[in-house]
Amino acid sequence: MLRGGRENKKQAGVFAPALFLQPGMTNRDPCDFHCVNVVDVAWISFYFVIFVANSLNFTIMKKRTTLLTLCVATSAILLSGCCSQQTAETAEPASPEQNPVIETIMARRSVRAYKPQPVGRDTMQLILDCGINAPNGMNAQPWEVRVVDNQDFLEGITALQMEQATPEQQSRMKGDGEMRNMFRNAPTVVFIANRSDGSGQIDCGLMGENMILAAQSLGIGSCCLGGPVAFVKSPAAAEYLSALGFSEGYTLLYAIGFGYPDEAPEAKPRDASKVRFVDFEE
Repeated sequence: MLRGGRENKKQAGVFAPALFLQPGMTNRDPCDFHCVNVVDVAWISFYFVIFVANSLNFTIMKKRTTLLTLCVATSAILLSGCCSQQTAETAEPASPEQNPVIETIMARRSVRAYKPQPVGRDTMQLILDCGINAPNGMNAQPWEVRVVDNQDFLEGITALQMEQATPEQQSRMKGDGEMRNMFRNAPTVVFIANRSDGSGQIDCGLMGENMILAAQSLGIGSCCLGGPVAFVKSPAAAEYLSALGFSEGYTLLYAIGFGYPDEAPEAKPRDASKVRFVDFEE
């Protein structure tokens, strides 16, 4: 029986060092709580409650209900903390099939056939926000981005290119289907420029990949476009390039077409032999 008074306070001091001297807890770092098991928690809970009760001049015989409540509450807190930490430390990584990021990467395809409806601007803004959050050197963000969903612009520059193309080039551009624009008929096209001194190309590529993967996760197809950009940068299309309004010191690098897919292309084979770990003999 614990009683209040000076003797109680002296006796209470015995309980604190005893916390780490119980069975199963010897030779452990008192601060190493991630290795505490259920038995340890029970010992800690018991002595902690007794220590608190003794300090507050509670008597076990008179305060059984209070002590029991404190003991249960303390045990629950400690158990939840230990269990959550052990779960976090021992959790197995998710399999590729259960990882949405990996699933999105592996499911991405270059889409070259789109439905006519453009991607909503709210959705595109989300995709763009993902893009500008890509890693980039020194956070310099060496890019400028212009988004075009105006069909008159896309069809107008396409008509201009067709006028100047040879019959062979026109046939290749049209392909097997109806050609609405030279951006693979994508209803929304993102134009990406880097600094004119040539820097920032890697950063612009990373930004584009972020946008492509974000789009894929939202059910929107995409395709990187280099060929059409060569014409946009030509003297014949100077008026269209100027209309994009890139700042001085920036040069159009590439474009990405976005839209709702009208095809489901199969994955093309990848040569895994080009990637290997480097082992060094000891």
